[in-house]
This record gives sequence, structure tokens and C-alpha cells, in this order.
Amino acid sequence: MFSIARSELTQIFRNRAVLITSLIMPVAAAAFFIRFRETFGQIGSLGYVGAVIVFTIAAFSLYATTVTTLAARRQDLFLKRLRSTAASDASILTGLVLPVTVISAVQVGVILGVFAVLSDGPADVPLLVLGVVATFVMMLALGLATAGITNSPEHAQVTSLPLSLGVVAVTSWVGITGTQDLTLLKRLLPGGAATELIVNAWNGGVPLGDSLVLLAPTLAWVVVAVALALRMFRWEPRH
Repeated sequence: MFSIARSELTQIFRNRAVLITSLIMPVAAAAFFIRFRETFGQIGSLGYVGAVIVFTIAAFSLYATTVTTLAARRQDLFLKRLRSTAASDASILTGLVLPVTVISAVQVGVILGVFAVLSDGPADVPLLVLGVVATFVMMLALGLATAGITNSPEHAQVTSLPLSLGVVAVTSWVGITGTQDLTLLKRLLPGGAATELIVNAWNGGVPLGDSLVLLAPTLAWVVVAVALALRMFRWEPRH
């Protein structure tokens, strides 16, 4: 698994398109939100700023890059060659997505750390970490599912864009308007409950039990995405 991860890390840093569109641009967008944190804090809250930073990186650095990576490795038959080795399917997929997961986690940690220094820090750090982990697991699972219907790295730009933009839009909607109205709809949309959890963790003032309940819709999306991935994921190019 780790040898696969090392090889994939090398491929990421050799691919300028992936570096720019999936890694550098999300960081630039997050920096924009931090630069204008007071304005966005007035529109929503500091928790909203934290949530949109997490989801921008999760959607583009993690999810979109995962889809592109798996599509590329399928197209060049690398997945097929790996599957002929002694490595299990789980270790192959873990090795391929591990580098981008670690990079995205570092991005979130550093950027949220800077944000916390420049503004009021999170009220509940463990709950914030839990919210970020749940978000990452959900986006990874959705990435595996989307990769199943993606034929090439170029096609990944089309298949990953709707969900990438969609979850960021849901984050902004929930983060700005809250969940007092249309509560069930907002929490059931992908990213809605996780956004509320991150906002609560940053702003505080919400009982812990009420926040932990928000893990349920996020984990439900993980189950749905894994089920779709098991059904649709392909190891060889479609002929």
C-alpha cells in the first residue's frame, strides 16, 4: 500500500494540471475567504467561513483529485496491473488515494490554523476535527462512486464538477441561512449536516448531543456512496 502511495505522490507532483486545478486553486480560494473573513462573518458567521474552507478543499483538492487519479490509473491500465499483484483491492485503492488525502488534510489543518489565529478560534476543537473527518470520508466515498462513471482524466472534469460545486453551494446555503427553516432538506443534502456540525463546533453554543446527531446524515451518504462505488467501479477501461 505504501509503495503505491509513494508512486502516486510522485505522479501528483509531476502533473501540473492536477497541482494547479485541484491543489493550488482551492488553497487560493480558502485564502480569499480568510482575507475577507469579517465580511463573510457578517453574512453568516466565523463558523460558516470555517465550513466553506473545509468543503472547498474537500470538494476540489480531495474529491476531484480522487476522481481524476482513479480515472487516469484505469486508463493507463495501472489499476489492472496492480490487481494482478498480491495487493488486495482495498490496499490498492487506499494507496492511490492516501497521498491526496494527506495533502488535503494538511491543507485544512494549516489554513484553519491560520484562520483561528487571525480570528476567534473554534469553540470545540475535537468536534471540529470530527466534522472534518466525517466530511473527508464522505467526499472520498463519493469520489470512488464518481470514478466508476468516469472514463478518463479529461472526463473527470465533467463528472466531478456538479458535485464539487454542489456541496460548496449547499455549504454556503446552510452556513448563511442556518437550519431553522427547511431543516430536514438542508441536513439531508450532501454536505448540509456536516456544514452545520462544523459551524456549531466553531461558533459554540449548541449542546454536544445536538451536534453529534448531525453525523447520521453524513454517514448515510458514506453508505450510499460506497454502495454505488461497489456497483459501478471498474478496474479496466470500458471497450
